[in-house]
Amino acid sequence: MPHALRIGGFVPFTSIDYPEQLSAVVFCQGCPWRCSYCHNQHLLTSRTTGLLDWHGILKKLHQRQGLLDAVVFSGGEPTLQKSLHHAMEQVRVMGFKVGLHTAGCYPERLKSLLPLVDWVGLDIKDLPENYPSLTGSSSSGGQAWQSLDILLSADVPFQVRTTVHPGMTEEQVEQLRTDLSRRGVTDHSLQVCRY
Repeated sequence: MPHALRIGGFVPFTSIDYPEQLSAVVFCQGCPWRCSYCHNQHLLTSRTTGLLDWHGILKKLHQRQGLLDAVVFSGGEPTLQKSLHHAMEQVRVMGFKVGLHTAGCYPERLKSLLPLVDWVGLDIKDLPENYPSLTGSSSSGGQAWQSLDILLSADVPFQVRTTVHPGMTEEQVEQLRTDLSRRGVTDHSLQVCRY
């Protein structure tokens, strides 16, 4: 039996986290990167107290069958947890579509999850060479952009989202948009940085 998902938060209803689908959002605890402008800093640490019970969340989702279209796994970084695969299988069996919000930290894990996923929101933070100063990880740019390449070659709808972070110039934003477009990205959304 796989370990239960470590959950730092749960939103039982949202209309904005999966395009055109009424969803619940499961916020997975833990992230390997340390972006200074992270909107969910309380979810960064993998081990903490006060985690929500996955079986309790499943009971709530069971009560929402027929009312919701999808369950979105967000974070933190959901792909950090190996138990995510089993959790996705469980909600699919209940009849929900599966959405995933990821920063692309683990390209191979993302690839293995795609057969279970109906839509992905991929966070591309900047050009690859600018990632280390943002995330504190020297390999993060390569990982994120490899995840983008995996999605571009997969048959799963996705959106690329970029938070316009402090210090990001208009020229950097335009270069990023150009590079993403050249790779074949057709759905790119810019987000305002909120602390």
